[in-house]
Amino acid sequence: MLDFATDEALELVLETARRFAQERLAPQQRAFESALGVPPQLQREAAAIGFERIDWPDSCGGAAMGALARVRMLEALATGCPAAALALQPMGSVAHALLAFGGPQLLDAHAQRLSATPDARACLVFDARGALQRHGNTLSGELAWVPSARIDLLAVLTRDGLVLVDEGLALTAVAGSGLRGAGASAVRLQAAPVRAHWTDRTAAARALAHARLHVAALLVGQMHAAAEYARHYALERVAFGRPIAHHQALAFLIADMHIAVDAARQVAYEAAWRLDADAQDTAAAATAFVEAAESALFIGANAVQILGGAGFMRDVPVEKHLRELRALGLLLGGADAARDDAVAEGALPPFLKTAALEH
Repeated sequence: MLDFATDEALELVLETARRFAQERLAPQQRAFESALGVPPQLQREAAAIGFERIDWPDSCGGAAMGALARVRMLEALATGCPAAALALQPMGSVAHALLAFGGPQLLDAHAQRLSATPDARACLVFDARGALQRHGNTLSGELAWVPSARIDLLAVLTRDGLVLVDEGLALTAVAGSGLRGAGASAVRLQAAPVRAHWTDRTAAARALAHARLHVAALLVGQMHAAAEYARHYALERVAFGRPIAHHQALAFLIADMHIAVDAARQVAYEAAWRLDADAQDTAAAATAFVEAAESALFIGANAVQILGGAGFMRDVPVEKHLRELRALGLLLGGADAARDDAVAEGALPPFLKTAALEH
């Protein structure tokens, strides 16, 4: 039996995250984009609250609340600004890769090392197509875009293992389109020394599942923000003597958008619940990523369309919602890589499996 109920402790965390998103993130999201990052004071506030450590083990200073708690927390933060939600997690999904391959001691060692450096960031990339090549104890290659202006620890995840690099990284700022509030860089590695590496397909699948769920949660939160803004606009915008939301075609579209948000949310919650129940039950995470990424394409474009030409102006947030949703859907190899994994694992529902095979 699936159970998404929250206890009192988690509900307090989620309420704090919602309030933080609406009071501290949403009003400043354009400023984050201009600065290509969040201010240090905001980083300190988030660290003091403990958002990043909500599902870390007790031995690492975490709250040990589980994957579902983290998914719900990230969803709440993403309603304010998903780019800021990324930037406010110095370890991010790297933490779960370290846990999968080396346990709490490995995570604690790297977390302490990064915390000793102001503004340090770790970044996880999923090298699904072999963009980076390992030669002996070095790594070379290029990453066209990562949502970070700084990388102190690069975790390169493949389907077979994990490689850590913390030297020999050359970052070049790129203009970027979405997630600019987290930073945007192209990364070049030229015989970068490998700090550590592991080969373990089971651990790699577990780390990738957590990372995909984190992105899916950010997608759900931003989809909710886009759908809600479009709904409120349609209720206030009057045409032909009544709010445009009262016209049947648009009313159906708005309802479909909210149904899509709820569907993506439930799939992500279920995948997280399964991970909490069994750390090896990773198959549903790929499906959750596909569902969220596909729904994001539908919701982002239609949120802009409901506003018409005004939807493309920076005066309203839906143009940013559209860019953020598109960018999030490209992370970790995008929906194509997740769909391939879900098909291979037999985790896709029939209608998504048919679309994958046609693709």
